Amino acid sequence: MERKCWNPEMETLPAGDQRRLEHDKLLKQLEYVAANSEMYRRKWAAAGGDARDVKGPEDLAKLPFTTKAELRESQERRLPFGDFLACAPEAVSRVHRTSGATGRFVYTALTRADLEVTHDCGARSFWSAGLRPHHRVIHCLNYQLWMGGLTDHINLETTGATVFPFGVGNSRQLVRVIQEAGINAISSTPSYPKYLEKVVRDELGVEPRDLGLTLGLFGGEPGLDNPVYRKRIEDAWGMKAQNANYGVSDVLCNFAAVCEENYQLHFLGTGALLFQLIDPESGEDIPIEEGVIGEMVLTHLEKEAQPLVRYRTSDLLEILGVGPCACGRTGPRFRVIGRADDMLHVKGINVFPNGVARVMESMVPDVTGEFQIVLSHPSPYTHLDITVEQGEEMRPEGMEGLKTKVTARLKEELNFKASVTLVPPGSIERTQMGKAIRVIRNYSL
Repeated sequence: MERKCWNPEMETLPAGDQRRLEHDKLLKQLEYVAANSEMYRRKWAAAGGDARDVKGPEDLAKLPFTTKAELRESQERRLPFGDFLACAPEAVSRVHRTSGATGRFVYTALTRADLEVTHDCGARSFWSAGLRPHHRVIHCLNYQLWMGGLTDHINLETTGATVFPFGVGNSRQLVRVIQEAGINAISSTPSYPKYLEKVVRDELGVEPRDLGLTLGLFGGEPGLDNPVYRKRIEDAWGMKAQNANYGVSDVLCNFAAVCEENYQLHFLGTGALLFQLIDPESGEDIPIEEGVIGEMVLTHLEKEAQPLVRYRTSDLLEILGVGPCACGRTGPRFRVIGRADDMLHVKGINVFPNGVARVMESMVPDVTGEFQIVLSHPSPYTHLDITVEQGEEMRPEGMEGLKTKVTARLKEELNFKASVTLVPPGSIERTQMGKAIRVIRNYSL
């Protein structure tokens, strides 16, 4: 009989047992951090906090938050790993770095023990999304120091699946490998199949669904929570498109995925992370209950190299369910609304790029689904300037009507005023992985 969970001991842990596990691991981790992390000793002393005052997860608010900016500053003080490194430098086995999209990149160090935890949680996620040993999966994420490359490659391998380390670029060769090697699964960003679809059809004369892919494992950017976009991928490729790879690179590569019973992200980091929510404005803790919305804050429970305590992720989540899922997993289930630092205030309305993306996808084929929000000054705004790619078949005489339609749909769905500029298909630049930058800031932060 096939196992339903990769690590059933952690994934199906009852709530009471989970609380006891988190309590014991947290106290042990805080003792380790206080003894070994120079940054945290200094930080806590300056804030008047003491790890010994924390008697359980409910007391963590006695300690200050950790931010990405602090990690950058720590590594500027002491390259390459920062003075929040809590192990001997020679104990570090692998190093990645973040993309640096919002500032200087951060080096992420892991010991052998850290890697064991990382790959176990990653395997939990990919297994939850449906990956099995019979799959041959081609991995199309960047291997150049980004955690999604090598570390997710090994996460995929851990499940027993056969992994082809393709990386990014050279789409023609990618299609050839899929055809020759009997590939039946792909791992990539959710925007990549849309980019690849055009190459397969226009340049190679092949229908995407004829390549034989049955499972798509996607992550690294939003999009798959939109059922319209998900259906487009599944219809074009004939595969099941799974949100299989949610994580925070500074904390843990991959710790959430959907299951095969519903399309809600399951928290799968039990035993490795303490998962909490806060009000992003006040910083006050929010109980994890169905329907609540808050910013995710993570604390390592079992980390040697760079343990983080009360790390603000900036990801805003809505809790969709608590208690056991039909699949048997007991972690909370959620969806990502957007990033707190991407939230735009338009006449009192909170607007997220994810919301605009859902509206654009619902209007395909009148538009391609690609857009950019162009900002000339910081929030708040009276309206948003949005560049939208028109659809492939749109004729000149229909342009004014399309602009009016897009403007009206954004107002109707998201309740804000947009000034829309239409551009030809393909005008908005994509990365090698098919991703377009959604927000352009033409001002200094």
